[in-house]
Amino acid sequence: MNTTSVLPAMESLVKPFKFSASPYEYEVTALRECPTPDYLQQCNTPDKAADYWRLHIATHPYFNPDCECLAVLILNTRHRIKGHHIVSIGTMDTILVHPREVFRLAIVTAASALILMHNHPSGESTPSEADIKVTRDLIRAGQILKIEVLDHIIIGDGNHTSLQELGYFYL
Repeated sequence: MNTTSVLPAMESLVKPFKFSASPYEYEVTALRECPTPDYLQQCNTPDKAADYWRLHIATHPYFNPDCECLAVLILNTRHRIKGHHIVSIGTMDTILVHPREVFRLAIVTAASALILMHNHPSGESTPSEADIKVTRDLIRAGQILKIEVLDHIIIGDGNHTSLQELGYFYL
């Protein structure tokens, strides 16, 4: 096997990448407190989830109403909100969604269930085919992890649509 370098001068410019020899300790840190009225802490209807979105997610400093934004409400066994996580901020009509990112904080915080939520900058809350497909994929991922996906709510201008109420949660 030939071990001579193709570009010998490059070795002096670019050092080989080496991984750290020791692992790290990690922790989950809350970013900000979200005072929530008692009637919103039990998240058992799409209306309450949409109200939570308007109260906390739409007021987040990174939220941009002109781009799709995917957030996850993290729930305990009694469906009380433990917190939320803004998973991804996309473009005006697309967002990147991967189960690993959606369920990461739910796993770390020992969530029992979650509610998916995203906005449509157009103001129309009707689900697209991509919304339905992604929802079904995330329901399957949640079944494997034993974390129930209770709903996927699409937020529009002054309105919202629940995919669970529309019957898209039956695989």
